[in-house]
Amino acid sequence: MSGRDLFCQPRRFGRGAALTFVFASVLVAGAATGSLPGGIRPSGSGETRGAAPAGHSEDVTRAAEEAAADGKSPLEAAERAVSRSGDRWAAVYSQGEYEEFEDSLDGRYTGVGLVARRERDGRIEVTGVRSGSPAATAGIRVGDRLRSIDGHRVDGSPVTDVVSLLRGDATDAPAGTSVTLGLERGTRAWSQTLRRARLSTDSVTVRRLADGATVIRIAAFTKGVGDDVRTAVRRAPAGAGIVLDLRGNSGGLVAEATDTASAFLDGGLVATYDVEGTQRALHAEPGGDTARPLVALVDGGTMSAAELLTGALQDRGRAVVVGSRTFGKGSVQMPSRLPDGSVAELTVGHYRTPSGRTVDGTGITPDLDATDGVLERAETVLSGLGDPS
Repeated sequence: MSGRDLFCQPRRFGRGAALTFVFASVLVAGAATGSLPGGIRPSGSGETRGAAPAGHSEDVTRAAEEAAADGKSPLEAAERAVSRSGDRWAAVYSQGEYEEFEDSLDGRYTGVGLVARRERDGRIEVTGVRSGSPAATAGIRVGDRLRSIDGHRVDGSPVTDVVSLLRGDATDAPAGTSVTLGLERGTRAWSQTLRRARLSTDSVTVRRLADGATVIRIAAFTKGVGDDVRTAVRRAPAGAGIVLDLRGNSGGLVAEATDTASAFLDGGLVATYDVEGTQRALHAEPGGDTARPLVALVDGGTMSAAELLTGALQDRGRAVVVGSRTFGKGSVQMPSRLPDGSVAELTVGHYRTPSGRTVDGTGITPDLDATDGVLERAETVLSGLGDPS
């Protein structure tokens, strides 16, 4: 299964425990603008059985407040309460972690500038190196194999764990701290020590295929992605097909995913979501390009906001979905500010596609299953949907 881009901001469950990825931040982009009520945010989630019981938010907040009154750590008390709750996708951030999380949604992150994926044999292969990054300066190339990070073997590891090691999440490593990579290129094996840096992401990349079709790859739904996709669609050759590559996209801002849907839909429903039993809806803006052929590429690393977008395009009959089954994450969480400035995010509901499907634990099944030669399969589909020239 393909991995996730290494610059994606991971989210913690407790201190240095298993990582999940962001689906949306309404505390940052929704609650601040009133686009979703009460600080609610649709966020990455697992299966419905992972949802928190009623009163869960109050229990966590009460534990934090009691700890603060006793001179103890509200953050640690919240983590203990979350761990007991059964809310498997809840997250607790320190104030500094949450600030960094907000930065990531603006397209900024701390790292070395690598993009990678896990191959079928478990190898971690570099698939991208950001220009001007520490990795680029060190001469790391696409196709290099990443064998270890600070002495930890990464073959067979989930890319989420690789992200954590590269970023130094266990120690809250800031920019300027060093990380030693074990690398391999052909028969050459070597170690390279890099210093982490503050970097910005290009969440949208665009390229033209030989037949005139345009590939729009969205790595994550950071701020401005919707506008970037609209611009790419407008600049695509008239009548040419578009491949929307969502493979490895771990999520991001729900507003940007909805705005991206608006580039291909003429208004209408994108998703519904429930918040403690109350149904709400997300709608596309009218005026999107509904004529040109569209194929969406997905895989097991397509998560959360990317699944919401995929589900909308598939249910509305706007795109043919090609690839492999998506990850299956989609719940609604509410961020709560704790007495010491830390933040707890707690599951309160789930979202559904326009036809009423939930992706929790099941993901989205593509219209055409493909694990090899996916882009070539997409080109074939486009040729059948319309003349890409």
